[in-house]
Amino acid sequence: MSRFSRIERTTKESKVLIELEIDGTGVASSDTGVPFFDHMVAQLGKHAGFDLRVQTEGDLEIDAHHTVEDTSIALGSALREALGDKSGLRRFGDALVPLDETLVQAAVDLSGRPYVVHTEPEVVELIGTYDTTLTRHIWESFTSSAQVCLHVRVLAGRNAHHVVEAQFKAVARALRDAVALDPRVAGVPSTKGSL
Repeated sequence: MSRFSRIERTTKESKVLIELEIDGTGVASSDTGVPFFDHMVAQLGKHAGFDLRVQTEGDLEIDAHHTVEDTSIALGSALREALGDKSGLRRFGDALVPLDETLVQAAVDLSGRPYVVHTEPEVVELIGTYDTTLTRHIWESFTSSAQVCLHVRVLAGRNAHHVVEAQFKAVARALRDAVALDPRVAGVPSTKGSL
């Protein structure tokens, strides 16, 4: 069973193409025109074990907001589609990821109910052209379209690059666990009978 999706999202602000294979080897590429965000998307694919290709053309002449937002929405849609009916999944995943002085905890529930809890320290506003205030919005956009519950807590950290990167790695590792197939799970892992 292939858990693959291909999503195209076109608005007046951006054009996004996402190809996602959940049961991949972590081969990830991203070309959005926002270099630091591309680096983060590649971290997500690599550490989740997803094969992931992201191609976005956005209105970068304004700023990176629409490009990052629309890519995150499409990425969430790709995950939701690739998961299908969610039969046999572990459903829950969590990770505690260190990156030098930074420590991030992430937990995910593939519940079908979008919700985000996100805490991080104040960090410098820009990493290259990447606006660090977008990080929370990435998780909001992703979880809304993926229809998952996500908690991300930065427990320690002061370097902006590390604080953002450790979040992507922690979310990736939590997703890796949550999407894993569990031979002990018959059908959908919910007493409701659907997720």
